[in-house]
Amino acid sequence: MDELLKLTLLYDFYGELLTEKQKQVYEFHYQNDMSFSEIGAELSTSRQAVRDLLKRTEKILFGYEEKLHLVERFAQQQKAIRKMKVILDEIKIHDDNPQVESAILAMKEIADDILS
Repeated sequence: MDELLKLTLLYDFYGELLTEKQKQVYEFHYQNDMSFSEIGAELSTSRQAVRDLLKRTEKILFGYEEKLHLVERFAQQQKAIRKMKVILDEIKIHDDNPQVESAILAMKEIADDILS
């Protein structure tokens, strides 16, 4: 998984466990695409202090995932739901019963809701 995507998911799952300052620096850098210098100027601190805080924040996020595995489970569930949709398509091809087709359509809509 791409590092930025992984960090984004980690922040989505564990961001509320961070301090306000950690969240602020993370959001400035990753969501607002601000440089360490720009963030430092905004927060009246040094570029190096911003970098250090951001690296600590990333380490904390990865630590939460190492302990809780929520992002990993989320990715596995997404993969399983996509596989389920493929299986439902295969069933539909081999069974032209309108009731079965209707049930398959309903299950695919539920899967799409979960994936979105």
